[in-house]
Amino acid sequence: MNDQYYTADPQSESKPVVCEFTWRGHDMKFTTDAGVFSKGELDYGTRTLLDALPEQMTGDILDIGCGWGPIGICVKKHWPETRVMMGDVNRRALRLTAENAAVNGADITCRESDGMAAFMDSRFDAVITNPPIRAGKQTIYRIFADSAMCLKEDGALYLVIRKQQGADSCMKYLKTIFADVEILDRSGGFRVLRASGRIIGEE
Repeated sequence: MNDQYYTADPQSESKPVVCEFTWRGHDMKFTTDAGVFSKGELDYGTRTLLDALPEQMTGDILDIGCGWGPIGICVKKHWPETRVMMGDVNRRALRLTAENAAVNGADITCRESDGMAAFMDSRFDAVITNPPIRAGKQTIYRIFADSAMCLKEDGALYLVIRKQQGADSCMKYLKTIFADVEILDRSGGFRVLRASGRIIGEE
């Protein structure tokens, strides 16, 4: 059975595969598995997003839709002073994230969350996501809107999306909820976007 990676309890047989890569001088090692996005390798979109992150990140960081944990764990490894929270609806993914954080010496916090639901009372300096495109536009746009509400005044949303999967319409939508939307990188058909200055929920 092939599970969708955004389901809570994947029913596919667990078959762990190790993934190793180097990022900004750090040798990283992760266990991946069936039923979780990008088994066995760091997908191109996530790598592009990681490479496009700024030279400095501080404060409270959220990796939403964390999968087996590459984004948030890399962030914590490179910027150990940050406070990193990670969320996913997929319980297998969360177990992998906790294990991978320990292996890589990254002190992070995991929380089960359907979209941003478990984080709406928190405020972040950055929300980072490779959104679950296959969950549908309504789902990922809800994540973007909720992320805007959870950002601190100077916070930013970082995301990657493939041009063929709606990058142009995604940018148009982001401009309805953020004052500033910019393309940080274009590579391999992917775009890394940074959105800041929320304009929804303002008094």
